[in-house]
Amino acid sequence: MSTREEHLLRTVAKLADSLVDDFDIVDLLQLLVDDCTDIFDATAAGILLAGPDRQLEVIASTSEHSELIGLLQVHVGEGPCVEAALTGDVVSVPDLRHVTDKWPRFAADAHRSGYASLYAIPMRLRDSVIGSLNLFRDRTGELNHADATAAKTLADIATISILQQRLTEESVMAQRQLQRALNSRVVIEQAKGYVSFSHDIDMDAAFRLLRMHARSTQSPISAVAAEVIAGRLKL
Repeated sequence: MSTREEHLLRTVAKLADSLVDDFDIVDLLQLLVDDCTDIFDATAAGILLAGPDRQLEVIASTSEHSELIGLLQVHVGEGPCVEAALTGDVVSVPDLRHVTDKWPRFAADAHRSGYASLYAIPMRLRDSVIGSLNLFRDRTGELNHADATAAKTLADIATISILQQRLTEESVMAQRQLQRALNSRVVIEQAKGYVSFSHDIDMDAAFRLLRMHARSTQSPISAVAAEVIAGRLKL
């Protein structure tokens, strides 16, 4: 097995570990771009990722030089990096001189930065497209089939990891929201009992008093209930 193949397998293993272990997204994607430049003999690499507002942002790159960041950034409004992230299709540009009509600003900036070809891989899982992995090269030519397949595999594993983490975070948030709702309900029930006893009224009437005060003061009913239980509010 060649050193290059060993490097590829190590990268796959590191990305796969993120499927079962807690991980930092930025660290994971920085690992991906750094390893991709070595494995696929790319001059530079960068990742665009869509945020909650669906705006694309540079999340990792092999260089913080303004030239590479500028090529990746969405404010340019054009280019294969953006197209791959928006369409979910692989965009291969064997010679950047041939895309001056389609992406004139991008092509000019890429040439000025010394890049001659680019391979943009969407980070997608079925219908979910979350960004793109972009490999810049200083010479013309297609990325060979084996490298293209391997790069897509790495991008796919990273995509699954990110989406899995998002689902976990959403699940945790939903559980917290549910727990807060349950805690609030307990407080409200306690306040209803307190008001019912102190005013000698039934529980429905006690709840109406709590609700009326909450509406008149534009306060959450759970906050009103907590004040009643703490003895800071008399209805």
